[in-house]
Amino acid sequence: MATLAADVPASSGLPTAPRATAGATLARRLLLPLGVIAALIALWDVAIRIFDVPAYMIPAPGAVWQALVKERARLADNAIPTVLESLGGFALGNLVAIAAAVAFVHNKALERALYPVAVAVRTLPIVAIAPILVLMLGNGYSPKIVIAALITFFPTLVNMVEGLESADAQALELMHVLSASKTETFRYVRWPSSLPYLFSAMRIASTSSVLGALVAEWIGTNKGLGYLIVLTTYDFRTALLYAAMVVTSAIALAFFFLVSLVEWLVVRWER
Repeated sequence: MATLAADVPASSGLPTAPRATAGATLARRLLLPLGVIAALIALWDVAIRIFDVPAYMIPAPGAVWQALVKERARLADNAIPTVLESLGGFALGNLVAIAAAVAFVHNKALERALYPVAVAVRTLPIVAIAPILVLMLGNGYSPKIVIAALITFFPTLVNMVEGLESADAQALELMHVLSASKTETFRYVRWPSSLPYLFSAMRIASTSSVLGALVAEWIGTNKGLGYLIVLTTYDFRTALLYAAMVVTSAIALAFFFLVSLVEWLVVRWER
């Protein structure tokens, strides 16, 4: 046995292979999307050259990059309000949705009364609601945050209600046998079971909140990426228009990956 143990190299520990596999998996997850994006940009550039598309219609990737570099101060100045409005709407919409979902699960009469109202509000077009909110709340951050919250509210509400109701029946029965209070049952059974549903909704809401902020900025403001997109469209500054859209997409992607990171840290048992 001593001879066999001596024959095994000291560097051949078992954790090495899992670490290498995890590193390779992470590299594939990062490199594959980046490769696809690079291929799409190259295809975009080739298509413009082959079909001789005018720059005022679709600019070349190089022109968009130049606009990103030259107008970086203006883009950053307009990105700050959009980020604040998106974060505010995301937080407000999710907090109200979680509170409503908890109330619905513990009070079925309240769910039957208010759930249809939430569905009806979701069916209203945001473009029609935005001018009304601007008239009521002014041209500051408030209407933009409320509009972003309206967009993020419904997906979180639906998923949170489903997550809270998906708690294991045997676990709920055990809590009942142990004479656990509703607060303890919620804390130890319903809330953990709802977290995967909640974060799935929050990933959708993280990008939707940016869209809501953009729509709100189209209506009544002189600052923000939405305002810049409208302005550059009217001025036929297409390169800056595409640059503003790139920045908007980057913000939405950052929100999405931030929510995914928080989920990875919080929902540890899913791993």
